[in-house]
Amino acid sequence: MSAAVAVAASVGMALAPVVAQAAPAAPAAKGKSVRGVDAGELVQPEAKTFHSPAERSVRKTLRTAKGQTAVAEAAPLTEGTASAGNPDLAVVLNAKPTSAHGIELQSSIVSAPGVTLKLTVDWGDGAVDVSDGTPGLETTQQHRYAELGEYNVKVTVTDATNQVEVVNQLPLSTIGSDFTPHTPTRLLDTRSGTGAPKAKIAPYTSARVKIAGNAKIPAGASAVALNVTATNTTSGGHVTAFASGGKRPTTSNLNYEANQTVPNMVIVPVGKDGYVELYNGGWETIDLLADVTGYFTHSASSGYTPMTPVRFVDTREGLGTARGQLAGQGTFGTQISGLRGVPGGITAVALNVTVTNPREDGHLTVFPSDVQAPSTSNLNFRAGQTVANSVIVPVGPDGSIKVRNGAWAGTDVIVDVVGYYSPDSQGAYMPTAPSRLIDTRDPVEWGNEPLAARNYIWLNASHKEQGIAGYVMNTTVTSPAEAGFLSVAPDPNAPTDYFNDTVVEPVRPTASSLNWAANKTVANLVQASSGGTNGVVDFWNQSWGPIHLIVDIFGYYETK
Repeated sequence: MSAAVAVAASVGMALAPVVAQAAPAAPAAKGKSVRGVDAGELVQPEAKTFHSPAERSVRKTLRTAKGQTAVAEAAPLTEGTASAGNPDLAVVLNAKPTSAHGIELQSSIVSAPGVTLKLTVDWGDGAVDVSDGTPGLETTQQHRYAELGEYNVKVTVTDATNQVEVVNQLPLSTIGSDFTPHTPTRLLDTRSGTGAPKAKIAPYTSARVKIAGNAKIPAGASAVALNVTATNTTSGGHVTAFASGGKRPTTSNLNYEANQTVPNMVIVPVGKDGYVELYNGGWETIDLLADVTGYFTHSASSGYTPMTPVRFVDTREGLGTARGQLAGQGTFGTQISGLRGVPGGITAVALNVTVTNPREDGHLTVFPSDVQAPSTSNLNFRAGQTVANSVIVPVGPDGSIKVRNGAWAGTDVIVDVVGYYSPDSQGAYMPTAPSRLIDTRDPVEWGNEPLAARNYIWLNASHKEQGIAGYVMNTTVTSPAEAGFLSVAPDPNAPTDYFNDTVVEPVRPTASSLNWAANKTVANLVQASSGGTNGVVDFWNQSWGPIHLIVDIFGYYETK
C-alpha cells in the first residue's frame, strides 16, 4: 500500500486555497478500513410519493368519424369476454422519485377480462410512451425529466373492443433542487435584533431564522446557502444548522473557542414552516449572524458543476489582481466566467477564500460586481492569522466578483474556484440526513488513532455509481500538533486497487480546504467533486504533525 491510511466510507473532493511547499511522502501507513457508505444510502429522507386512485379515472366513449358511437358497431361479445361497455374500466396511479430528475410510475389497470387494451403515458414534458395492456396489469415505468419542476402525468387506457377509454392524471414534482443566487443579505444578527430578539443565544438553545418569504426568498425554498458566524463567545462550543421542525443532528457546522469570531458556510434544508434553526452547542451564550447568498427550489434554475480547485487570485504573486496586499478598506475585482475552465453564462461561483499575513484584525466580504459592498461578511481574521472559508456568491452580469477588506490595514488574499452554478449545469441538490462519515477520535472504528503527518485517508465516495456530480460536506480538524492545512482531492484509484495492492500513488495536491494553528479546532464546508467513476476521494494532512479528522455529509449533487 502507498503512503496512505486506507478508509472505505464515502464522499468527494473540496474547496481550496493556500499553496503548500512540496515535501517527501511519509512512510507507508498501516491500512485501516471503515464502514462503507455508497450513493444508495444517500437518498433524500422522507421523499414525497404521489397517488391518484381509480375513482379519479375519467371515462370517455370513442366515436366514429360520423360522430356515432362505435359500441353498437363493435363485434358481438361472446360469453367470457368483457361485459358490454366495460363499465369498471379504470387505472390507479402511484409514483415516487428515484433520483433528482427521475420518477418511477406504477399504473394498475382495472378492467373486465378478455379485452385488448392500450396504455398511453403522457409524461407532461412532451414525452409519450405507448404499450400494450391487459386487465389486471401492473406496469412500472421510469422517466427522467430534463428540467426540474412540477409536471402533470396523464395515463390513458384504451379498450378497442368496447371503444371506450379512461384517463387518470397525476400531478407530481421532481425531488432535486436547483440553485438561485441571492445578493448577500443579512437575515440574522442577534447583536442588533435583526431577524431575532436583540439578545445572545443561550446555551443548548436555537436561534430561528426565517428563510421562506424573507428578503424575497420564495415560499417553497427547499434549502438555503448561509454564511453563519459565531461571535462574542466566552467559552468553547459548536453550532449546528438544521431544518426547523426536524430532529437536530449530532453533526456540527462550525466550532468556536472563547473570544473568537468564527464563520462557516452552510447549506441547510428549510423546514416546512420556512425556518432553519442554528443551535448553540456551547456552555455559554453567543451571538449569531447569518447571511444568505442563495437558495434552492424544486424548480429549474441553476445546477452545479464541481471542478478540481483552480487558483484565480493570489495577491502575493499578482495573480488575478495587482501584486501586493489588499489595502485596508480596499476592494479589488476579478473575472471568473470565461477563464480557467469556467464557462460564460454562470450565475454564481463556489470559492474557497483565504486570508494570510493580515496586519490587523478584520473581515473580508465577497460580492457580485454589479452591487455596492454589502454589510455582510464571509471571513473573519486576527492579525497574523491564516484562515480560509467557503464562499458561494453570485457573479455580476460581466461574470466577475469583488472582494473587500474590512480591516484598516492590508492583508493577502487567495481565491480558489471549486465549482460554479449555471442554467447549463446538471447537478441538482439532494439533501441527506446529516451523518458522520469519518471521526478518527472514534475508539471503535479508528482506535482513536490520528491521521499521521503528511499522510492521507482515502474515502469510497460513490464507486461505479453514475450521475453523482459532487457532495456537500463539512470537514473539521481538531487536536493538531502543528499548524498546517487540509487538502481534499480525487483519487485515481478504485477501492479494489487498495484492497489488491495495485495502487497508483496519488499526486499530492497543493490547494487547501482549511487551515489551522497548533492545538486549534477548525471547520470548513467542502463542495466536493465526485472525482468521476472511481468515486474515491483523498483527505490529506499537509502538516508535519498528527491531526484528528472529522467528515460530515449533508447532501450531494446528482445529474441522473
